[in-house]
Amino acid sequence: MTKTDKQATIDTLSKSFSEANIFYFTDASGLTVEKINKLRKTCFEKGIKLQVAKNTLIKKALVAGGKFSDELEPVLHGPTAIMFTETGNLPAKVIKQFRAGGNDKPILKAAYIDSDLYVGENQLEALVNIKSKEELIGDIIGLLQSPAKNVISALKSGGGKIAGIVKTLQERN
Repeated sequence: MTKTDKQATIDTLSKSFSEANIFYFTDASGLTVEKINKLRKTCFEKGIKLQVAKNTLIKKALVAGGKFSDELEPVLHGPTAIMFTETGNLPAKVIKQFRAGGNDKPILKAAYIDSDLYVGENQLEALVNIKSKEELIGDIIGLLQSPAKNVISALKSGGGKIAGIVKTLQERN
């Protein structure tokens, strides 16, 4: 790889890191070409950008993109694949699903989610259980709708009583 190629890779990664709020570092080494292609296809279908780069270039890009942390130093050893996404738990779910198919990799090295850093394979289950933005909005909407549904249900079940309640309230004013 020439110096120009390395700088182009650093520039591309730096832009990706500066724009991304969520990315994962994994080790997918040792997977056969067939399995790595299957992983790439799954990532593509889920909207995850999977990219492999040298650790020295990744580190330089992280520094340039403003996302480097000393906690990432031990992670950037050995083969590293980067997963960029918009949904915090999606790469973790893909990793877990892929390994459920009889694979022992990819292994989670670290995850960066909205300035929070999760380091180590032991964080995979916690990352799978993180709710996405859409799931949180759905939960909030469900909570907000519940009291309104209860009021409407009570009013509907009241039948003729509603007219009496309205009349009493009008007489008070």
